Amino acid sequence: MERKIRSTTILGIIHNGTAAIGGDGQVTLGNSVMKHNSMKIRKLYNGKVLCGFAGSAADAFALLNRFEEKLEQFGGKVERSVVELAKDWRTDKFLRRLEAMLAVVSKDRTFVVSGTGDVIEPDDNIIAIGSGGMFALAAAKMLKKYSNLSAEEIVEEALKTAADICIYTNDKINVEVLEK
Repeated sequence: MERKIRSTTILGIIHNGTAAIGGDGQVTLGNSVMKHNSMKIRKLYNGKVLCGFAGSAADAFALLNRFEEKLEQFGGKVERSVVELAKDWRTDKFLRRLEAMLAVVSKDRTFVVSGTGDVIEPDDNIIAIGSGGMFALAAAKMLKKYSNLSAEEIVEEALKTAADICIYTNDKINVEVLEK
């Protein structure tokens, strides 16, 4: 029987010149909530890149460290760094066993990076990962289209919607923002 990974919810968006990423604070182990206020988003590369993770925490931290190294190696070029991370992740004997996903937001680009070699840059600059990701994504798309909310407010409200639906997502939300 295949093991199903259940994790968190991370949502990133670029809207009206502002980039934002947010995540809930819940940490689960099996069917138990172990922590309510975990921080699953980070500012990287001197505060110029936002990153969030879903999946195994230890695996995600290993990937965050590797991604930071790529940002340094390639002078903060986010697209090159995510592509190189995905290549390493897919081909490295150790890295390919890691069970996590990354959501990456810069001032003008958004990416989802996975261990299967995927580097996805959506057309609408809205990204979501984790168990509640698709709920948050749907909410963010509608909020962007039909409201006058800021990027930060869209992330917060969409994550609250995901928390109302997904049992692996809570309403202890952290949001980080990059201004123009």
